[in-house]
Amino acid sequence: MVTIDWPGALMGFGVGVAMSALYFGGLAVTVRVALRSSRPNAMLLPSALARIALLLAVGWLVSGGATRVWAFAGYGLAFFLVRFLATMLARAPRPEDV
Repeated sequence: MVTIDWPGALMGFGVGVAMSALYFGGLAVTVRVALRSSRPNAMLLPSALARIALLLAVGWLVSGGATRVWAFAGYGLAFFLVRFLATMLARAPRPEDV
């Protein structure tokens, strides 16, 4: 019988939602700024490295160095849920596009 650590999973999920929202919010801002820039690579690469490093570092801390499996699972689930919502919002038609 598998015992689920619900407080750990919910804590990982909550932190994962917050960090994922920050990750995709930063991505949106970076893309908007890069589209106006004459050198978008100079903006996109450092931003991607910083966002990925922050997401992984917080995930490592939340999961206790990958020893708290249920916190890690909640964190990962939250990332994929927020990613799904972010792509749905990005693909939705805007009023000025109609």
